[in-house]
Amino acid sequence: MYDIIIVGGGPAGLAAAIYSARALKKILLIEKATFGGQITQAVHVENYPGFEKISGMELGERMYDQAKKLGMESIYGEVKKIEKSSSIFTVFVGSKEYQSKAVIYATGASPRRLGVLNEEKLIGSGISYCATCDGAFFKGKTVCVVGGGNTAIDDALYLSNLCQKVYLIHRREGFRGEPVKVSLLKEKDNVEFVVNATVKEVLGSDHVEAVLLHENGQERKLAVDGVFVAIGHEPNTKILEDFVPLTPNGYVITNLQLETSVAGFYAAGDVREKQVRQLTTATNDGTIAAIMACEYLDTLD
Repeated sequence: MYDIIIVGGGPAGLAAAIYSARALKKILLIEKATFGGQITQAVHVENYPGFEKISGMELGERMYDQAKKLGMESIYGEVKKIEKSSSIFTVFVGSKEYQSKAVIYATGASPRRLGVLNEEKLIGSGISYCATCDGAFFKGKTVCVVGGGNTAIDDALYLSNLCQKVYLIHRREGFRGEPVKVSLLKEKDNVEFVVNATVKEVLGSDHVEAVLLHENGQERKLAVDGVFVAIGHEPNTKILEDFVPLTPNGYVITNLQLETSVAGFYAAGDVREKQVRQLTTATNDGTIAAIMACEYLDTLD
């Protein structure tokens, strides 16, 4: 029996593990892929306090090692189901079951992929899913943003202040983003709108060199140094559909204490409904969830 089971080993889950372990709770961290989460794909991280520059992999490893030294137990595995009976949670991982008095769910949200040739190979080598995370690496260069919603518009606005040239590529004529933001973007001299166009391929051997478009029925090649994909995220919450309330987009609904409608069940990081999703906000969530979970455990005792 564990005090807390943490599902998801990204920054939110690892921050929760550190705080829970420091509170002398018996904890188990379950991660299905890579401890450190998506941040491990970042070649350089320059927006985490205390580190002018560090690789995402090293930062993730440091977080994991710190939690491990404090007594965290961890396993690899994919959680298939979570149940609660009385005050005990049962977490199903493959053919095994693990029980705890509280659960912190921190599985994150996965950015939607373009699904084109070379995309997976060039992630971190010109392809990014976070302009505010990686935009500074493209200062003075030419980039494109793919998408038509508020995130894509915001990314293009942000990048227009850093980059020499920004192409905004959207599959339709009209944009889903707020009209006032679109108007602001149209005032930018270094932004070009490419509408009725879809990306068919990202070109480059070891780094992005261009994108191949299908635009108004014709092929077009754009030379770019970077591709910022902003076509939405998919929260990893499929197993929670009948367990806790989710937003129409699938994000976990929490209050400011990161509590859900199920007592003892908390959500932290990109998996929950919120406005800003950054490395620092993920660790912030993990901290709050751990402290609240520990207080909940004290009430059980």
